Amino acid sequence: MSYREGRFWQPDVTVATVVVHDGKLLMVEEHAQGRLVFNQPAGHLEPDESLLEAARRETLEETGWEVELTAFVGAYQWKAETGRHYLRFAFAAEPVRHLPDRPLDDGIVQAVWLTPAELHAQSDRHRSPLVWQVVQDFLSGRRSPLSTLQQIA
Repeated sequence: MSYREGRFWQPDVTVATVVVHDGKLLMVEEHAQGRLVFNQPAGHLEPDESLLEAARRETLEETGWEVELTAFVGAYQWKAETGRHYLRFAFAAEPVRHLPDRPLDDGIVQAVWLTPAELHAQSDRHRSPLVWQVVQDFLSGRRSPLSTLQQIA
Protein backbone atom coordinates (compact mmCIF):
# COMPACT_ATOMS: atom_id res chain seq x y z
CA MET A 1 0.00 0.00 0.00
CA SER A 2 1.34 3.41 -0.94
CA TYR A 3 0.71 6.56 1.02
CA ARG A 4 1.20 10.11 -0.10
CA GLU A 5 0.77 13.15 2.13
CA GLY A 6 -0.85 10.97 4.78
CA ARG A 7 -3.61 9.59 2.53
CA PHE A 8 -4.16 6.57 0.36
CA TRP A 9 -3.00 7.15 -3.22
CA GLN A 10 -4.88 5.65 -6.13
CA PRO A 11 -4.49 6.37 -9.86
CA ASP A 12 -7.44 7.02 -12.16
CA VAL A 13 -8.01 3.79 -14.11
CA THR A 14 -9.21 4.51 -17.63
CA VAL A 15 -9.89 2.63 -20.84
CA ALA A 16 -9.59 3.77 -24.44
CA THR A 17 -10.36 2.23 -27.82
CA VAL A 18 -8.67 2.63 -31.17
CA VAL A 19 -11.49 2.06 -33.65
CA VAL A 20 -10.43 1.91 -37.30
CA HIS A 21 -12.56 1.82 -40.45
CA ASP A 22 -11.37 2.47 -44.00
CA GLY A 23 -8.03 3.78 -42.71
CA LYS A 24 -9.63 6.33 -40.39
CA LEU A 25 -9.67 6.50 -36.60
CA LEU A 26 -12.83 7.14 -34.59
CA MET A 27 -12.03 10.09 -32.37
CA VAL A 28 -13.97 12.18 -29.90
CA GLU A 29 -13.92 15.97 -29.96
CA GLU A 30 -14.68 17.13 -26.43
CA HIS A 31 -14.40 19.97 -23.96
CA ALA A 32 -11.71 19.41 -21.32
CA GLN A 33 -9.91 21.90 -19.06
CA GLY A 34 -11.45 24.81 -20.98
CA ARG A 35 -10.24 23.58 -24.38
CA LEU A 36 -11.74 21.71 -27.33
CA VAL A 37 -9.58 18.58 -27.64
CA PHE A 38 -9.35 15.21 -29.41
CA ASN A 39 -9.25 11.90 -27.58
CA GLN A 40 -9.96 8.28 -28.28
CA PRO A 41 -13.32 7.13 -26.99
CA ALA A 42 -12.20 6.79 -23.38
CA GLY A 43 -13.28 6.99 -19.79
CA HIS A 44 -13.08 5.65 -16.28
CA LEU A 45 -13.51 2.09 -15.14
CA GLU A 46 -16.64 1.79 -12.99
CA PRO A 47 -17.09 -0.46 -9.92
CA ASP A 48 -17.83 -4.12 -10.73
CA GLU A 49 -17.07 -3.59 -14.42
CA SER A 50 -14.43 -5.44 -16.41
CA LEU A 51 -11.92 -3.49 -18.48
CA LEU A 52 -13.50 -4.95 -21.64
CA GLU A 53 -17.00 -3.93 -20.58
CA ALA A 54 -15.76 -0.44 -19.76
CA ALA A 55 -14.10 -0.04 -23.18
CA ARG A 56 -17.27 -1.08 -25.03
CA ARG A 57 -19.49 1.10 -22.81
CA GLU A 58 -17.33 4.22 -23.07
CA THR A 59 -17.10 3.89 -26.85
CA LEU A 60 -20.88 3.64 -27.16
CA GLU A 61 -21.55 6.49 -24.72
CA GLU A 62 -19.06 8.86 -26.36
CA THR A 63 -19.55 8.02 -30.06
CA GLY A 64 -22.82 6.18 -30.55
CA TRP A 65 -20.88 3.22 -32.01
CA GLU A 66 -21.14 -0.36 -30.81
CA VAL A 67 -17.76 -2.03 -31.29
CA GLU A 68 -16.15 -5.43 -31.13
CA LEU A 69 -12.87 -5.42 -29.23
CA THR A 70 -10.20 -7.29 -31.18
CA ALA A 71 -6.96 -6.86 -29.21
CA PHE A 72 -5.26 -5.30 -26.22
CA VAL A 73 -2.89 -2.53 -27.36
CA GLY A 74 -1.23 -1.74 -24.05
CA ALA A 75 -1.24 -0.24 -20.58
CA TYR A 76 0.00 3.32 -20.12
CA GLN A 77 0.93 5.25 -17.00
CA TRP A 78 0.90 9.05 -17.10
CA LYS A 79 1.02 11.91 -14.61
CA ALA A 80 -0.91 15.00 -15.71
CA GLU A 81 0.19 18.56 -14.98
CA THR A 82 -2.63 18.65 -12.41
CA GLY A 83 -0.77 15.97 -10.43
CA ARG A 84 -3.37 13.28 -11.15
CA HIS A 85 -2.02 9.88 -12.15
CA TYR A 86 -3.66 7.85 -14.89
CA LEU A 87 -3.41 4.19 -15.74
CA ARG A 88 -4.93 3.67 -19.22
CA PHE A 89 -5.77 0.32 -20.77
CA ALA A 90 -6.06 0.67 -24.55
CA PHE A 91 -7.87 -1.66 -26.92
CA ALA A 92 -8.21 -2.13 -30.66
CA ALA A 93 -11.78 -2.41 -31.91
CA GLU A 94 -13.84 -2.69 -35.07
CA PRO A 95 -17.08 -0.76 -35.58
CA VAL A 96 -20.19 -2.96 -35.54
CA ARG A 97 -23.22 -0.67 -35.57
CA HIS A 98 -23.83 3.07 -35.41
CA LEU A 99 -26.73 4.43 -33.35
CA PRO A 100 -26.89 8.02 -34.70
CA ASP A 101 -29.85 9.06 -32.51
CA ARG A 102 -28.14 8.06 -29.27
CA PRO A 103 -27.21 11.15 -27.21
CA LEU A 104 -23.48 11.48 -26.50
CA ASP A 105 -21.97 12.00 -23.04
CA ASP A 106 -21.84 15.49 -21.55
CA GLY A 107 -18.86 17.45 -22.84
CA ILE A 108 -18.67 15.51 -26.11
CA VAL A 109 -19.07 17.79 -29.12
CA GLN A 110 -18.93 15.08 -31.76
CA ALA A 111 -17.43 11.81 -32.87
CA VAL A 112 -15.25 12.21 -35.96
CA TRP A 113 -13.30 9.91 -38.28
CA LEU A 114 -9.75 11.16 -38.88
CA THR A 115 -6.83 9.72 -40.78
CA PRO A 116 -3.71 9.20 -38.67
CA ALA A 117 -2.10 12.12 -40.54
CA GLU A 118 -5.06 14.41 -39.73
CA LEU A 119 -4.91 13.42 -36.08
CA HIS A 120 -1.14 13.90 -35.90
CA ALA A 121 -1.47 17.35 -37.50
CA GLN A 122 -3.77 18.31 -34.59
CA SER A 123 -1.29 17.23 -31.89
CA ASP A 124 -1.67 20.55 -30.07
CA ARG A 125 -5.34 19.61 -29.54
CA HIS A 126 -4.75 16.12 -28.13
CA ARG A 127 -6.23 15.75 -24.66
CA SER A 128 -3.01 14.17 -23.43
CA PRO A 129 0.19 12.60 -24.77
CA LEU A 130 -1.55 9.25 -24.34
CA VAL A 131 -3.69 9.94 -27.43
CA TRP A 132 -0.88 9.82 -29.98
CA GLN A 133 1.19 7.22 -28.10
CA VAL A 134 -1.71 4.73 -28.20
CA VAL A 135 -2.34 5.42 -31.90
CA GLN A 136 1.37 5.13 -32.70
CA ASP A 137 1.60 1.79 -30.89
CA PHE A 138 -1.51 0.54 -32.69
CA LEU A 139 -0.18 1.63 -36.09
CA SER A 140 3.15 -0.09 -35.41
CA GLY A 141 1.25 -3.37 -34.93
CA ARG A 142 1.33 -3.62 -31.17
CA ARG A 143 -1.40 -6.09 -30.22
CA SER A 144 -1.91 -8.73 -27.57
CA PRO A 145 -4.81 -11.15 -27.22
CA LEU A 146 -7.72 -9.94 -25.12
CA SER A 147 -7.12 -13.01 -22.96
CA THR A 148 -3.98 -11.22 -21.69
CA LEU A 149 -6.35 -9.44 -19.31
CA GLN A 150 -8.25 -11.49 -16.80
CA GLN A 151 -10.96 -10.52 -14.37
CA ILE A 152 -10.89 -12.74 -11.32
CA ALA A 153 -14.27 -13.07 -9.63
